Amino acid sequence: MSLAQSIYIHIPFCNHICYYCDFNKVFIENQPVDDYISALGREYRAFAQELGQEKIETIYVGGGTPSSLNEAQIADVFQSLYPLIDLSPEAEISFEINPNDITADKLAMLKAQGVNRLSIGVQTFNNELLRKIGRKHTAEEAVAGIRLAQEMGFDNLSMDLIFALPKQTLADFEDSLHQALKLDLPHYSIYSLILEKKTVFYNLMRQGKLPLPSQDLEAEMFQVAIDAMEGAGRRHYEISNYGLPGYESRHNLAYWDNAEYFGFGAGAHGYLKGWRYQNHGPIQHYLEAVADRGHAILRKQELSLEQRIEEEMFLGLREAGGVSRGRFKADFGIDLYDLYQDAIDQLLDQGLIIFDEDHIALSHHGLFLGNEVFQAFLLSDETD
Repeated sequence: MSLAQSIYIHIPFCNHICYYCDFNKVFIENQPVDDYISALGREYRAFAQELGQEKIETIYVGGGTPSSLNEAQIADVFQSLYPLIDLSPEAEISFEINPNDITADKLAMLKAQGVNRLSIGVQTFNNELLRKIGRKHTAEEAVAGIRLAQEMGFDNLSMDLIFALPKQTLADFEDSLHQALKLDLPHYSIYSLILEKKTVFYNLMRQGKLPLPSQDLEAEMFQVAIDAMEGAGRRHYEISNYGLPGYESRHNLAYWDNAEYFGFGAGAHGYLKGWRYQNHGPIQHYLEAVADRGHAILRKQELSLEQRIEEEMFLGLREAGGVSRGRFKADFGIDLYDLYQDAIDQLLDQGLIIFDEDHIALSHHGLFLGNEVFQAFLLSDETD
């Protein structure tokens, strides 16, 4: 396994809280944002030795809402990191941005910091639905922001869309897909709504007040998304992601390839030298930990062979190419079929996977039942 070549930076601040989001986030008003940016710099420096060991190929700034920061704060996020790393000239540097945060000044600043990929949280082009899911931008603002980014030279743009929203119809989702593709972006991430604990939507669901589409309609929406995207030349390269050739998210591909990466910021996760770690989540806990120790690691776990194998399967099967049998044997010293014969035979009988001499991957039918497939590759304690 190579040393980490990817960096994730978490910005937990938001100008508003969306009703479906369970990521580590806080309302930005009255938060110690400048202190947080300073703590990030100190956390980077605590990993200076590890950061300098490998050329960095991808950086991803996520949240929360990174674009809730002002221009000077965003610049500091990058400027305190760059002296510590050997950044590849071809590095992918991604930044999440909300449509209503897209301004010429902010885009110019991002370009000056080397950002070359924007992930734009549109979610839907239905203004009524946007309001009902807690978004503060409009469809018109999304179009205007994307056009401005294109005019200012950002050609690697990705848009997030969500389907199976409350009261969403198939026709409405098809209209959002149509409007998304009219913008001709090279990459789209399209997710079904997931109800996570500690969200407004989860609480409404528990109260019987969240009118969601049926499972059949959700599956139909997924199929419509696949057809629309592939019909427009965007390859379905991962369960929820579609891109033109060469525009796949290199940072996310590193995750799905089970590569190691640095995680900085409150609540961030990382994977280094065979250990997965998680930082303190609450802002004050993060700040105190960094002030005391230089880092904010709350817990870390060295992965067992069993856990590494399971993650290889769960993550790799998300990709269209699936898991390479050759790589699996090289990494773990055993053939996939020898380890998973019963599970593979059963999944083949159900038509949920494709399995040949080179790889194992989800079938088209398996895309709709991914979690069931993944569970089949859990290992018992007997394999330790």
